[in-house]
Amino acid sequence: MPRADASAELLDAAERLFAENGIAAVSDRKIAEAAGNSNHSAVRYYFGGRDGLLDALLDRHLTGLEPARKALFEQSDSLLGDVRALVLPVTSAFAALPTPSYRARFLQQAYAYPAAVALLMAKRDRAPIAASVIASVARRLEHLDPTIVNARMRLMTHILTTACADIEARGTDEPQWSQTGDFLCDAIAGLLQAPITSSP
Repeated sequence: MPRADASAELLDAAERLFAENGIAAVSDRKIAEAAGNSNHSAVRYYFGGRDGLLDALLDRHLTGLEPARKALFEQSDSLLGDVRALVLPVTSAFAALPTPSYRARFLQQAYAYPAAVALLMAKRDRAPIAASVIASVARRLEHLDPTIVNARMRLMTHILTTACADIEARGTDEPQWSQTGDFLCDAIAGLLQAPITSSP
């Protein structure tokens, strides 16, 4: 009979190994061994394979972000307010993790791994608040070239994941996620609305 907590142990082991080594470099067998599971096919048994495991890891992070985003978005009356609705639920989720944590570094790896990116894209319909916030950001920046705005919004994701992964990797007992969130919101809002230099 499978242990009730075996799937959670596999998720924890996979998140750590993916964060430390990269997703492609870690076998399902290594994940099972790190989770203390003697069944080397445990990933397939519990998650149906690598994609199912990645999907469960992403869901574990994304669950709970939408209600927090909704609360912040309802209070927003500015571009900075919209950015806070996107960023602060993420840094708050990191703050709630036990230390040491590996979530931010896993997400950095996931955003560079095609199969994980495809899974994230498929989940967009399950995050309507995030989509509404992004649409609001675009409306507030209608005076700028939409191609530049879209590129800056993609850069926003890169900045958020990279900065949070870097902070997590420092291994401090109590990362200052609240201050980090405020800093990133200010920086990203400035980036999004910066003037565009015209090419000659």
